[in-house]
Amino acid sequence: MNHKKAPKSVVRRLPVYLRILDNLIRNDVEIISSKELSDETGFTAEQIRKDLAFFGAFGTRGTGYNTNFLRDKILKIIGLDDQTNIVVVGAGHLGTALTRYNVTKNPYVNVVAAFDTDSAVVGEKILDVEVVHISEMKKIVDKYAVKVAVLTVPSEQAQTAVQTIIDSGINVIFNFAPTKIHVPEGVYVHNADLSIELQSLIYYATAEKEKIF
Repeated sequence: MNHKKAPKSVVRRLPVYLRILDNLIRNDVEIISSKELSDETGFTAEQIRKDLAFFGAFGTRGTGYNTNFLRDKILKIIGLDDQTNIVVVGAGHLGTALTRYNVTKNPYVNVVAAFDTDSAVVGEKILDVEVVHISEMKKIVDKYAVKVAVLTVPSEQAQTAVQTIIDSGINVIFNFAPTKIHVPEGVYVHNADLSIELQSLIYYATAEKEKIF
């Protein structure tokens, strides 16, 4: 089966399973059932079995899943069995925070550089990651075979930065800029607008009030 044709909804659940498995392995749990995975993730046991069955048979009926075996399989499916080189474009507060997080908390990626145009931050380091002028992006992308860019620039700079990212050879962009960006066919963009997410959550914080639709 062609794993690249997996539904996006399934692909987005795989890292959730991976995080749970990482925690279980750290706590020396060797076997887990789909019911127990359901309790940990909030997804139904049936949904979990269907998701995993899309990629193959990884469990034993009546026993469950071996945590190490399933983790290794999910790593290969996602493409995390080898560490992925990424760059962060925008070394402001958010870019700095995301760089720090990925360096210290995400073992599956390697941040090779952060980029900016501000002379006040170019040449500085975020932990061990150097902030480089954005004009040097292609050279670094070629050197480290970078596959993913995390975009954290202000909205008015986003489209220009995206063009630089694409021209450097990167075709996967995780966009944190608070604006829609335009890309050609073949470039994959995932948008994460933190302001919109927070504003949506406020609905639930005021749920006791009468809602007007």
